[in-house]
Amino acid sequence: MNKAKQDNGAGGNEAAQYLTFMLGGESFGIGIMAVKEIIEFSGITEVPMMPDCIRGVINLRGAVVPVMDLAGRFGRPLAVPGKRTCIVIVELDVDGERQVTGVVVDAVSAVLDIPASEIEPAPSFGTRIRGDFIAGMGKLNGRFVILLNVEQVLALDVLATLPESAANAAAELTA
Repeated sequence: MNKAKQDNGAGGNEAAQYLTFMLGGESFGIGIMAVKEIIEFSGITEVPMMPDCIRGVINLRGAVVPVMDLAGRFGRPLAVPGKRTCIVIVELDVDGERQVTGVVVDAVSAVLDIPASEIEPAPSFGTRIRGDFIAGMGKLNGRFVILLNVEQVLALDVLATLPESAANAAAELTA
C-alpha cells in the first residue's frame, strides 16, 4: 500500500488516504493517519454535566476514551444509533501528548486515495458546519466529500477542560 504523501505544491498528483463516512446523509472524510480503529457503537457510559455533543466515555482496553457525537458537534440533532452506526477511534498528538477520542458516525464507507489535485479549499459559505472544521473538499466521481480538520472538530483545547469543568460542577453540587 502506498504511504500518503504531503503535497509540496510541485506536482499535485500525490494522494492522501481518507476514511470516508456518512453523517446525516452527507459524506465526510478524515485523514487515515489519525484513525486508530473502528468499533461497534455500544457500551457508552454517560457522564453528567457534559455538553450535548459528548455522548459519554467508553472503556477501550482499560483506557477511558471520551466519545463525541459529530452530528451534535455540528449543531445538528444527535445521531440516532442504527445497524451501521459505529465509533471511529481517532488518535492525535497534541503538544507532545497522545489524545484518543471516539467519534460517532452513521456508517463508515471506505478508505479512499484522494489526489491533492482533486482537493479544493474549504468554502467560505454554503455548508452547515463551521468553516474552520473543514480542511478541504475532495472531488470524487462528480461528488464532494467534506474533508474534516479533525483537530478543530475535536476542539482539543475545549475537550481538555471538560473533565475539569465537570469535576468543578460536581464539587459545587456536593458542597
